[in-house]
Parts: sequence; C-alpha cells; structure tokens
Amino acid sequence: MNPELIEQVTKMVIEKIQSRQQSTETSNTDKASPVKFWDHTSASKNKSDYQRTQDQSRTESGGKLIEIKSYTDSATTSRQKTEGNSVESSQHREADSVSEELKDLQDKTPARIGVGRAGVRPKTDTWLKFRFDHAAAVDAVYGDVNDSLLSRLDLFKVNTLVEDKEIYIRRPDYGRKLSEEAKKTISERCNKSPTVQIVVSDGLSSSAIEENVEDVFFSLKQSLTSLDLDMGTPFYIEKGRVAVMDDVGELLKPKVVVLLIGERPGLVSAESLSAYLCYEPGKGTIEADRMVISNIHKGGIPPVEAGAYLGTVIQKVLKYEASGVSLVKKEE
Repeated sequence: MNPELIEQVTKMVIEKIQSRQQSTETSNTDKASPVKFWDHTSASKNKSDYQRTQDQSRTESGGKLIEIKSYTDSATTSRQKTEGNSVESSQHREADSVSEELKDLQDKTPARIGVGRAGVRPKTDTWLKFRFDHAAAVDAVYGDVNDSLLSRLDLFKVNTLVEDKEIYIRRPDYGRKLSEEAKKTISERCNKSPTVQIVVSDGLSSSAIEENVEDVFFSLKQSLTSLDLDMGTPFYIEKGRVAVMDDVGELLKPKVVVLLIGERPGLVSAESLSAYLCYEPGKGTIEADRMVISNIHKGGIPPVEAGAYLGTVIQKVLKYEASGVSLVKKEE
C-alpha cells in the first residue's frame, strides 16, 4: 500500500474532526491544538518542526490547566488558612513559654529534667551520663579510703562488726556497733572526757571522704581552737553507720561527738559528706537527739565553710547542753 496515500487520507480525516470540534466549542480556555505530523517521506524537513505545540493558556500555567475556583471556595480556604496561622502562632507561643519555664527549672536543679528522648529510649548523651553517674555511685559504696589520707590527718583505723561490704549493705545494724578489738584500741589511744570528739567514717561513700574530709577536718580543728574548745583524739571507723557514735560516747564520755561520714550516693553526686552532731551520745540515744549538716561537697556546701560553721553549731550545743529536737525547743 502506498504510504503517501495513507498519510493524505489520515490528514483529511484529522482536519475534518478538528473543524467539527471548533464549530461546537463555546469556550477557548481548553482548546485543543492542531496536530502536526512528521513527513517521513521528505528528508529536507526537520523533525522538530512537526512536534505538537501548546496553546497560550497551557504555556502560562506551566503546562497545566488553569483552575478557576468559586468565590465561596476561596473565602473558605482563606478563613481556614487564617485560623491555621492563628493556631500555629498560639502553639509557638505556648512552646516558647514551656521552653522558658523548663530552662528556668534546669538552671535551678542538677536533676535530669527535660533531657528528651529518641523514640522510646533516652538520648545517647543522656544514657551515657546516667551510666557514668551510676558507676560512680557503685564505686563510692564499694571503694576504700586511701591510707595516705588517713596518715595526713593522723587518724588511726578501727572496724565495726562488719566484715565485708556485702554484709555492710545487708546488715546496717552491724555497722552501728564497734568490734571488741576496736573498743580496746579506742580506749587505749584516745583521751577520755574531751569536750569535742571528732570521728571520721566512710559510711556509704568512700569518695566523699577522699574529696572533702581533709578540708572539713582542718577547718573544724581551726574553728575549735579559735573557740578555745579542747578536742579528743580523732580516729577513723571503717564501714560505720551514724549510730556508731553512741558506742564512741559510751567509751570516751565526750560532751559532743562530731561524725564526718559519707552520704548515700545518688546519680547527681556520689561524693557528698554529712556531719552528724550529738550531745553526750550513749545507750538510749534516739535519732531526734542528733542533728546533721549534709550536702557537703563542691556542688553543695563548700567543705571549708562547713568546717567553720560546725564550730558555731558545737558552741550552741554546749551552751544549751542539748542537740537535735531538744536544742530547738530550748532555743525557743
């Protein structure tokens, strides 16, 4: 079959169809462009000359038909957009307010607040810091005080009924009693009936002793000297609890016992020291008779300042011959 004849017939049919469409259309907004064919029989013409052209409306709209919306649709869309912007602005203001309040709280506490999460888990930095602090707390409980520190402070060492750390943790009552050997050593090496007896113990944090007790100890000694108060022979109790000061009171009969002991470590600080005071402790002493200055460390009460303040508190205890709740009642 002759290809030229087929092409001529096809052109005639297309032109006929296009002429009918043009006569029936009432709008020119979506008018179809005429179709041009590549004359494959002529080698002199360029193929690009026979590509389909776009009408003006398509060109202006970037190749897409222009969609004309009604006034009601436009008004609804505008209103929704305005409302959306208002809600978004409100959310931003609320977020800013929350962030400012959170920042204020974070500035006031070392606790882990507002650290965020990654999915259902803590962020990597937060988790690693938590693991580090937890490990420091464990080391504080299970660690031992360096003998070189005891030598610098001229403290001799005695023990409670506790034999190892596991027993110390499970049996707090064992840490409240001196061993028979300890009682004998204290009786032989310490002065009897001093005004102030200083005792040091690792308690639940050897790190607290390592980091703070030297500054507190020397500051307290200087404060007692300036107040002209005589001090007994200080010593160190390994694995002791707070109530061990009662046994010390029974043995030495001091007016005031000051026990510098490591606090239970937390995830914020594992090196916090406490200073417990009691007037004439012994058998029958109750917890209400004791008083404490706690949170002694570089992030809390400065150790040197704590030692100086202890001298003032001891002077008050001696004046009223009471401590704890009894001292508060007498002051009133």
